[in-house]
Amino acid sequence: MLKMDRVEKGYEKFRLQCSLEVKPGFVTGLVGPNGAGKSTAFKAALGLIHTDGGKVEIFGKDSAKLTNRDKAEIGVVLADSGFSEYLSIKDISRVMSALYPGFEKTKFLKQCEQFHLPVNKRVKTFSTGMKAKLKLLLALSHKAKMLVLDEPTAGLDVAAREDLLDILREYMEEDTERAILISSHISGDLEGLCDDLYLIQDGQIVMHEETDILLDQYGVLKVDEEQFRNLDTQYILRRRKETFGYRLLTDQKQYYVENYPKMVIENANIDEVVLMMMKGEEL
Repeated sequence: MLKMDRVEKGYEKFRLQCSLEVKPGFVTGLVGPNGAGKSTAFKAALGLIHTDGGKVEIFGKDSAKLTNRDKAEIGVVLADSGFSEYLSIKDISRVMSALYPGFEKTKFLKQCEQFHLPVNKRVKTFSTGMKAKLKLLLALSHKAKMLVLDEPTAGLDVAAREDLLDILREYMEEDTERAILISSHISGDLEGLCDDLYLIQDGQIVMHEETDILLDQYGVLKVDEEQFRNLDTQYILRRRKETFGYRLLTDQKQYYVENYPKMVIENANIDEVVLMMMKGEEL
């Protein structure tokens, strides 16, 4: 659905060098700290910024050769994009009807009502959470084959986030050939939604893993100095010094469970993996 091959974009103090792939039927997450390059990667993928090198393919085509019909099959949520805030939802629905042949007006307005979005008020009167809901509902409103969502749940409370994640799950269940590329700083959203994850740091992809494998096979070892000296470190990905000794990240948790039964070994979640990959040091 989407393939970025060694895409580069340079700024004065930042350079993106990114390769990733979003496969049909997959929800792919892009995680990393603020300023790591998530939004730049999304804009490069969508052709919204000029790149310095590399190649982007969408639906098997060079992104520069996409037709208007191809582009209409991509639903997008970006932090700094959207309709004029002087429009109402009814105004926006008329614009969407003209722009997208597949726009499902009745369904869209019903979902706006479900999420308590007033259709006659100007968007500028909406709260941050209401604007986030509107952006996502618009991305879902025109039968897109692929969604590109940059922090779509930002500003939403727990209940609203779960409602929108349920809508994304339904979107994927309706057609096995659909795909989503999503970023979020809320790891719980990604753990329950994504099939695989890319970690980006300083503009470069530093890890790619299936979510199930990450949650099942990755672990964190907590060891003192003596335990560390006697440890087989061949499966240790990162080390971080702590007051008690070391915190260690491994992608072979079971190996250490079986061979070091007295050692403190914890399951790793996405936040832990991201933190260790960014702050930990290689052995």
